[in-house]
Amino acid sequence: MTTNGKEQPAEHRPAELYTGSERPYDPEDLVRASGREPTPSSLAWARRLIEEEGPGAIERYLP
Repeated sequence: MTTNGKEQPAEHRPAELYTGSERPYDPEDLVRASGREPTPSSLAWARRLIEEEGPGAIERYLP
């Protein structure tokens, strides 16, 4: 059995794995990566963090 729980591997697996800020992300992505629900206050928190720390703000929440 594969890690996707099936006998066959996943068909649409990405060619490369991305783990951080090398790709664009939005405040909702940051909120979800931090384990929070996307509420107005958590989205405001994410916007502030992105403004303060730049694109690398998500790095602490991703492997």
